[in-house]
Amino acid sequence: MADAAPRDPYELLGVSRDASPDEIKAAFRKLASKHHPDRNPGDDDGAHDRFKQINAAYQILSDPQKRAAYDRFGHAAGQQGGFGGQGGFNGAVDVDLQDLLGSLFGAFGFQKGARGDLRKEVVLTFHEAAFGTTKKVAYDRAVSCGDCHGTGAAAGTKPDTCEACGGRGKIRFTQGLLGFVAERPCSHCNGRGFTVSKPCETCRGVGIMAAENTLDVTVPPGLEDGATTLVQGAGNVTRAGRAAGDLELVFRVEEHTFFKRQKDDVFCTVPITFTVAALGGEVEVPTLEGKAKVRVPAGTQPGSQLRLRGKGIPRRNGGRGDQKIEVTLEVPTELTARQRELLEELAKELGEEVLPQRRTFVEKLKDLFG
Repeated sequence: MADAAPRDPYELLGVSRDASPDEIKAAFRKLASKHHPDRNPGDDDGAHDRFKQINAAYQILSDPQKRAAYDRFGHAAGQQGGFGGQGGFNGAVDVDLQDLLGSLFGAFGFQKGARGDLRKEVVLTFHEAAFGTTKKVAYDRAVSCGDCHGTGAAAGTKPDTCEACGGRGKIRFTQGLLGFVAERPCSHCNGRGFTVSKPCETCRGVGIMAAENTLDVTVPPGLEDGATTLVQGAGNVTRAGRAAGDLELVFRVEEHTFFKRQKDDVFCTVPITFTVAALGGEVEVPTLEGKAKVRVPAGTQPGSQLRLRGKGIPRRNGGRGDQKIEVTLEVPTELTARQRELLEELAKELGEEVLPQRRTFVEKLKDLFG
Protein backbone atom coordinates (compact mmCIF):
# COMPACT_ATOMS: atom_id res chain seq x y z
CA MET A 1 0.00 0.00 0.00
CA ALA A 2 1.40 3.42 -0.98
CA ASP A 3 2.35 5.82 1.79
CA ALA A 4 -0.09 8.66 2.39
CA ALA A 5 0.96 12.08 1.12
CA PRO A 6 2.65 14.17 3.84
CA ARG A 7 0.35 16.69 5.49
CA ASP A 8 0.84 20.41 5.76
CA PRO A 9 2.68 21.14 9.07
CA TYR A 10 0.57 24.28 9.59
CA GLU A 11 -2.56 22.17 9.25
CA LEU A 12 -1.19 19.52 11.61
CA LEU A 13 -0.50 22.09 14.35
CA GLY A 14 -3.65 24.06 13.61
CA VAL A 15 -1.89 27.41 13.16
CA SER A 16 -1.96 30.04 10.42
CA ARG A 17 0.95 30.61 8.02
CA ASP A 18 1.82 33.88 9.73
CA ALA A 19 1.80 32.37 13.22
CA SER A 20 4.52 33.58 15.58
CA PRO A 21 7.12 31.19 17.09
CA ASP A 22 5.35 31.43 20.47
CA GLU A 23 2.00 30.49 18.90
CA ILE A 24 3.61 27.51 17.16
CA LYS A 25 5.25 26.35 20.40
CA ALA A 26 1.98 26.66 22.35
CA ALA A 27 0.04 24.72 19.69
CA PHE A 28 2.68 21.95 19.69
CA ARG A 29 2.68 21.57 23.47
CA LYS A 30 -1.10 21.36 23.57
CA LEU A 31 -1.32 18.73 20.80
CA ALA A 32 1.69 16.76 22.04
CA SER A 33 0.14 16.50 25.48
CA LYS A 34 -3.21 15.43 24.02
CA HIS A 35 -1.89 12.79 21.63
CA HIS A 36 1.08 11.43 23.59
CA PRO A 37 0.97 7.58 23.51
CA ASP A 38 1.15 7.43 27.33
CA ARG A 39 -2.16 9.33 27.51
CA ASN A 40 -3.81 7.09 24.91
CA PRO A 41 -3.15 3.52 26.07
CA GLY A 42 -6.04 2.06 24.10
CA ASP A 43 -4.80 3.51 20.83
CA ASP A 44 -1.08 2.85 20.92
CA ASP A 45 -0.46 2.63 17.17
CA GLY A 46 -2.70 5.57 16.20
CA ALA A 47 -1.47 7.82 19.01
CA HIS A 48 2.14 7.02 18.14
CA ASP A 49 1.61 7.98 14.49
CA ARG A 50 -0.21 11.21 15.40
CA PHE A 51 2.47 12.17 17.91
CA LYS A 52 5.18 11.45 15.33
CA GLN A 53 3.47 13.67 12.72
CA ILE A 54 2.97 16.50 15.22
CA ASN A 55 6.60 16.32 16.28
CA ALA A 56 7.81 16.33 12.65
CA ALA A 57 5.62 19.35 11.89
CA TYR A 58 7.04 21.21 14.88
CA GLN A 59 10.61 20.37 13.81
CA ILE A 60 9.93 22.20 10.55
CA LEU A 61 8.04 25.25 11.82
CA SER A 62 10.23 25.85 14.89
CA ASP A 63 13.36 26.16 12.75
CA PRO A 64 13.45 29.47 10.77
CA GLN A 65 15.48 27.98 7.90
CA LYS A 66 13.35 24.85 7.58
CA ARG A 67 10.17 26.91 7.81
CA ALA A 68 11.38 29.29 5.10
CA ALA A 69 12.27 26.34 2.87
CA TYR A 70 8.84 24.79 3.37
CA ASP A 71 7.07 28.12 2.72
CA ARG A 72 8.89 28.44 -0.59
CA PHE A 73 9.08 24.88 -1.89
CA GLY A 74 6.55 22.89 0.13
CA HIS A 75 7.39 19.24 0.79
CA ALA A 76 9.81 19.29 -2.15
CA ALA A 77 12.27 21.07 0.12
CA GLY A 78 12.25 18.04 2.41
CA GLN A 79 12.76 15.75 -0.58
CA GLN A 80 15.91 17.69 -1.45
CA GLY A 81 17.32 17.46 2.09
CA GLY A 82 16.22 21.03 2.82
CA PHE A 83 14.74 20.03 6.22
CA GLY A 84 17.95 18.33 7.31
CA GLY A 85 18.51 14.77 8.54
CA GLN A 86 18.34 11.67 6.42
CA GLY A 87 15.63 12.42 3.92
CA GLY A 88 13.92 15.35 5.68
CA PHE A 89 10.23 15.54 6.50
CA ASN A 90 8.80 12.54 4.72
CA GLY A 91 11.84 10.28 4.94
CA ALA A 92 12.44 10.26 1.17
CA VAL A 93 16.00 9.68 0.06
CA ASP A 94 15.48 9.60 -3.73
CA VAL A 95 15.82 12.95 -5.51
CA ASP A 96 12.48 14.05 -7.02
CA LEU A 97 12.81 17.48 -8.60
CA GLN A 98 9.26 17.96 -9.94
CA ASP A 99 7.89 20.23 -7.23
CA LEU A 100 11.15 22.03 -6.54
CA LEU A 101 11.79 22.79 -10.21
CA GLY A 102 8.21 23.96 -10.63
CA SER A 103 8.51 26.37 -7.69
CA LEU A 104 11.83 27.79 -8.86
CA PHE A 105 10.78 28.13 -12.49
CA GLY A 106 7.47 29.67 -11.49
CA ALA A 107 9.26 32.35 -9.51
CA PHE A 108 11.00 33.45 -12.71
CA GLY A 109 7.88 33.30 -14.87
CA PHE A 110 8.70 30.35 -17.13
CA GLN A 111 7.79 26.69 -17.38
CA LYS A 112 9.85 23.56 -17.87
CA GLY A 113 10.76 23.23 -21.52
CA ALA A 114 10.75 27.00 -22.07
CA ARG A 115 13.84 28.76 -23.45
CA GLY A 116 14.24 30.86 -20.33
CA ASP A 117 13.54 34.22 -21.97
CA LEU A 118 12.98 37.16 -19.64
CA ARG A 119 11.20 40.51 -20.02
CA LYS A 120 12.18 43.57 -18.00
CA GLU A 121 10.80 47.12 -18.04
CA VAL A 122 13.25 50.02 -17.88
CA VAL A 123 11.84 53.40 -16.82
CA LEU A 124 13.34 56.54 -18.39
CA THR A 125 12.75 60.19 -17.69
CA PHE A 126 11.55 62.32 -20.60
CA HIS A 127 14.99 63.94 -20.78
CA GLU A 128 16.85 60.57 -20.74
CA ALA A 129 14.72 59.29 -23.61
CA ALA A 130 15.27 62.48 -25.59
CA PHE A 131 19.05 62.79 -25.27
CA GLY A 132 20.10 59.23 -24.43
CA THR A 133 21.81 57.85 -21.35
CA THR A 134 23.36 54.77 -19.78
CA LYS A 135 21.14 52.90 -17.33
CA LYS A 136 22.22 50.28 -14.81
CA VAL A 137 19.55 47.57 -14.92
CA ALA A 138 19.38 45.02 -12.08
CA TYR A 139 17.16 41.94 -12.22
CA ASP A 140 16.93 38.38 -10.89
CA ARG A 141 17.59 35.40 -13.13
CA ALA A 142 18.17 31.66 -12.86
CA VAL A 143 21.80 30.64 -13.34
CA SER A 144 23.77 27.43 -13.19
CA CYS A 145 24.85 26.63 -9.63
CA GLY A 146 28.52 27.52 -9.18
CA ASP A 147 29.17 25.02 -6.40
CA CYS A 148 28.06 21.90 -8.28
CA HIS A 149 28.50 23.32 -11.80
CA GLY A 150 24.90 22.55 -12.57
CA THR A 151 24.99 18.84 -11.76
CA GLY A 152 23.00 19.13 -8.53
CA ALA A 153 25.42 16.76 -6.76
CA ALA A 154 27.13 17.64 -3.51
CA ALA A 155 30.85 18.41 -3.48
CA GLY A 156 32.94 15.26 -3.76
CA THR A 157 30.13 13.24 -5.36
CA LYS A 158 29.00 12.63 -8.90
CA PRO A 159 25.56 12.17 -10.44
CA ASP A 160 24.49 8.63 -11.27
CA THR A 161 23.33 7.65 -14.72
CA CYS A 162 19.56 7.31 -14.69
CA GLU A 163 18.65 3.63 -14.68
CA ALA A 164 15.22 4.29 -16.20
CA CYS A 165 16.41 5.97 -19.40
CA GLY A 166 20.04 4.88 -19.50
CA GLY A 167 21.24 8.48 -19.46
CA ARG A 168 19.27 9.58 -22.52
CA GLY A 169 16.81 11.73 -20.56
CA LYS A 170 13.98 10.34 -22.72
CA ILE A 171 11.81 7.26 -22.68
CA ARG A 172 10.58 5.59 -25.86
CA PHE A 173 7.08 4.15 -26.03
CA THR A 174 4.70 2.89 -28.68
CA GLN A 175 1.57 4.84 -29.44
CA GLY A 176 -1.64 3.95 -31.23
CA LEU A 177 -2.77 0.83 -33.06
CA LEU A 178 0.02 1.12 -35.63
CA GLY A 179 2.67 1.12 -32.95
CA PHE A 180 4.28 4.47 -33.68
CA VAL A 181 7.38 5.00 -31.58
CA ALA A 182 7.39 8.27 -29.63
CA GLU A 183 9.52 9.78 -26.91
CA ARG A 184 8.78 11.69 -23.73
CA PRO A 185 11.07 13.14 -21.03
CA CYS A 186 12.06 10.60 -18.44
CA SER A 187 9.97 11.18 -15.32
CA HIS A 188 12.52 9.48 -13.08
CA CYS A 189 15.30 11.99 -13.79
CA ASN A 190 13.14 14.83 -15.16
CA GLY A 191 14.82 14.52 -18.54
CA ARG A 192 18.32 15.16 -17.21
CA GLY A 193 19.70 11.68 -17.85
CA PHE A 194 21.08 11.33 -14.34
CA THR A 195 19.98 11.22 -10.73
CA VAL A 196 21.58 12.58 -7.59
CA SER A 197 21.90 10.56 -4.39
CA LYS A 198 23.42 13.38 -2.32
CA PRO A 199 22.08 16.81 -3.39
CA CYS A 200 24.17 19.97 -3.47
CA GLU A 201 23.37 22.03 -0.37
CA THR A 202 23.49 25.32 -2.27
CA CYS A 203 20.91 24.54 -4.95
CA ARG A 204 19.19 21.58 -3.19
CA GLY A 205 20.00 19.34 -6.13
CA VAL A 206 18.31 21.43 -8.81
CA GLY A 207 21.52 22.52 -10.52
CA ILE A 208 20.28 26.08 -10.98
CA MET A 209 19.77 28.89 -8.49
CA ALA A 210 18.57 32.47 -8.24
CA ALA A 211 21.10 35.25 -8.75
CA GLU A 212 21.02 39.00 -9.27
CA ASN A 213 22.39 40.26 -12.56
CA THR A 214 23.32 43.83 -13.49
CA LEU A 215 23.67 45.28 -16.98
CA ASP A 216 24.83 48.67 -18.24
CA VAL A 217 22.34 49.52 -20.98
CA THR A 218 23.10 52.27 -23.50
CA VAL A 219 19.95 54.21 -24.40
CA PRO A 220 20.26 56.02 -27.76
CA PRO A 221 18.86 59.56 -28.18
CA GLY A 222 15.27 59.86 -29.34
CA LEU A 223 14.04 56.58 -27.85
CA GLU A 224 10.23 56.32 -27.81
CA ASP A 225 7.96 54.87 -25.14
CA GLY A 226 7.44 51.14 -25.72
CA ALA A 227 10.69 50.62 -27.64
CA THR A 228 12.39 47.26 -27.05
CA THR A 229 15.84 45.76 -27.35
CA LEU A 230 17.07 42.17 -26.96
CA VAL A 231 20.11 41.16 -24.90
CA GLN A 232 21.08 37.67 -25.98
CA GLY A 233 22.07 35.17 -23.31
CA ALA A 234 21.06 37.43 -20.42
CA GLY A 235 17.93 35.43 -19.52
CA ASN A 236 17.35 32.32 -17.42
CA VAL A 237 19.25 29.04 -17.49
CA THR A 238 16.59 26.33 -17.51
CA ARG A 239 18.96 23.37 -17.38
CA ALA A 240 22.66 22.82 -16.76
CA GLY A 241 24.62 22.78 -20.00
CA ARG A 242 21.89 24.60 -21.90
CA ALA A 243 22.42 28.17 -23.12
CA ALA A 244 20.60 30.89 -21.22
CA GLY A 245 17.55 32.51 -22.74
CA ASP A 246 17.42 36.12 -23.88
CA LEU A 247 16.43 39.28 -22.01
CA GLU A 248 13.95 41.64 -23.66
CA LEU A 249 14.13 45.19 -22.34
CA VAL A 250 11.00 47.30 -22.71
CA PHE A 251 11.50 51.04 -22.26
CA ARG A 252 8.84 53.15 -20.56
CA VAL A 253 9.13 56.96 -20.66
CA GLU A 254 7.76 58.98 -17.76
CA GLU A 255 5.41 61.87 -18.43
CA HIS A 256 6.92 65.37 -18.30
CA THR A 257 5.53 68.32 -16.36
CA PHE A 258 5.48 70.61 -19.42
CA PHE A 259 6.19 68.58 -22.54
CA LYS A 260 4.48 65.99 -24.67
CA ARG A 261 6.09 64.23 -27.59
CA GLN A 262 4.73 64.36 -31.12
CA LYS A 263 7.08 62.20 -33.21
CA ASP A 264 10.35 64.22 -33.20
CA ASP A 265 8.69 67.42 -31.97
CA VAL A 266 7.90 68.43 -28.41
CA PHE A 267 4.71 70.24 -27.53
CA CYS A 268 3.91 72.54 -24.60
CA THR A 269 1.29 75.11 -23.62
CA VAL A 270 2.23 78.63 -22.49
CA PRO A 271 -0.17 81.25 -21.09
CA ILE A 272 0.21 84.91 -22.21
CA THR A 273 -1.53 88.07 -21.11
CA PHE A 274 -4.15 89.93 -23.14
CA THR A 275 -1.80 92.86 -23.73
CA VAL A 276 1.00 90.62 -25.10
CA ALA A 277 -1.49 88.81 -27.34
CA ALA A 278 -2.85 92.12 -28.66
CA LEU A 279 0.35 94.19 -28.88
CA GLY A 280 2.94 91.44 -29.33
CA GLY A 281 6.13 90.92 -27.34
CA GLU A 282 8.54 88.32 -25.99
CA VAL A 283 7.66 85.62 -23.49
CA GLU A 284 9.88 83.18 -21.62
CA VAL A 285 9.16 79.48 -22.30
CA PRO A 286 10.66 76.19 -21.02
CA THR A 287 12.68 74.01 -23.38
CA LEU A 288 14.42 70.66 -22.96
CA GLU A 289 17.67 72.53 -22.39
CA GLY A 290 16.44 75.31 -20.12
CA LYS A 291 14.63 78.61 -20.65
CA ALA A 292 14.30 80.46 -23.94
CA LYS A 293 12.46 83.50 -25.27
CA VAL A 294 10.00 83.43 -28.13
CA ARG A 295 8.49 86.34 -30.09
CA VAL A 296 4.68 86.63 -29.94
CA PRO A 297 3.28 88.51 -32.96
CA ALA A 298 0.70 91.26 -32.36
CA GLY A 299 -2.87 89.99 -32.61
CA THR A 300 -2.01 86.40 -31.65
CA GLN A 301 -5.17 84.42 -30.94
CA PRO A 302 -5.64 81.81 -28.18
CA GLY A 303 -4.81 78.36 -29.56
CA SER A 304 -2.23 79.68 -32.01
CA GLN A 305 1.04 77.78 -32.25
CA LEU A 306 4.51 79.26 -32.13
CA ARG A 307 7.61 77.32 -33.10
CA LEU A 308 11.19 77.06 -31.87
CA ARG A 309 13.15 75.29 -34.57
CA GLY A 310 15.69 72.66 -33.57
CA LYS A 311 14.53 72.49 -29.94
CA GLY A 312 12.77 69.13 -30.20
CA ILE A 313 13.88 65.48 -30.01
CA PRO A 314 17.27 64.53 -31.54
CA ARG A 315 16.84 62.40 -34.67
CA ARG A 316 18.82 59.19 -35.11
CA ASN A 317 19.95 60.26 -38.59
CA GLY A 318 21.00 63.72 -37.39
CA GLY A 319 19.28 66.98 -36.63
CA ARG A 320 16.43 67.64 -34.23
CA GLY A 321 12.71 68.20 -34.29
CA ASP A 322 11.04 71.44 -33.29
CA GLN A 323 9.29 72.71 -30.20
CA LYS A 324 5.66 73.70 -30.73
CA ILE A 325 4.14 76.17 -28.30
CA GLU A 326 0.41 76.57 -28.03
CA VAL A 327 -0.70 79.96 -26.74
CA THR A 328 -3.47 80.26 -24.16
CA LEU A 329 -4.90 83.53 -22.87
CA GLU A 330 -4.46 84.30 -19.20
CA VAL A 331 -7.50 86.26 -17.97
CA PRO A 332 -7.12 88.25 -14.73
CA THR A 333 -9.57 87.17 -12.04
CA GLU A 334 -9.30 90.20 -9.76
CA LEU A 335 -9.56 93.77 -11.10
CA THR A 336 -9.31 97.10 -9.38
CA ALA A 337 -12.01 99.71 -10.05
CA ARG A 338 -9.63 101.60 -12.33
CA GLN A 339 -8.70 98.47 -14.32
CA ARG A 340 -12.36 97.59 -14.77
CA GLU A 341 -13.09 101.14 -15.96
CA LEU A 342 -10.27 101.02 -18.49
CA LEU A 343 -11.41 97.63 -19.84
CA GLU A 344 -14.97 98.86 -20.20
CA GLU A 345 -13.73 101.90 -22.11
CA LEU A 346 -11.62 99.62 -24.33
CA ALA A 347 -14.62 97.38 -25.01
CA LYS A 348 -16.68 100.40 -26.07
CA GLU A 349 -13.84 101.67 -28.19
CA LEU A 350 -13.25 98.34 -29.94
CA GLY A 351 -16.89 97.47 -30.46
CA GLU A 352 -18.09 93.92 -30.99
CA GLU A 353 -17.95 93.89 -34.79
CA VAL A 354 -14.28 94.78 -35.15
CA LEU A 355 -13.08 91.59 -33.41
CA PRO A 356 -12.56 89.03 -36.23
CA GLN A 357 -13.37 85.89 -34.24
CA ARG A 358 -16.38 87.51 -32.60
CA ARG A 359 -17.67 88.75 -35.97
CA THR A 360 -17.34 85.30 -37.53
CA PHE A 361 -19.15 83.74 -34.57
CA VAL A 362 -22.04 86.24 -34.81
CA GLU A 363 -22.36 85.66 -38.54
CA LYS A 364 -22.58 81.91 -38.00
CA LEU A 365 -25.31 82.41 -35.41
CA LYS A 366 -27.32 84.51 -37.86
CA ASP A 367 -27.00 81.83 -40.54
CA LEU A 368 -28.08 79.16 -38.05
CA PHE A 369 -31.11 80.87 -36.54
CA GLY A 370 -31.97 83.35 -39.32
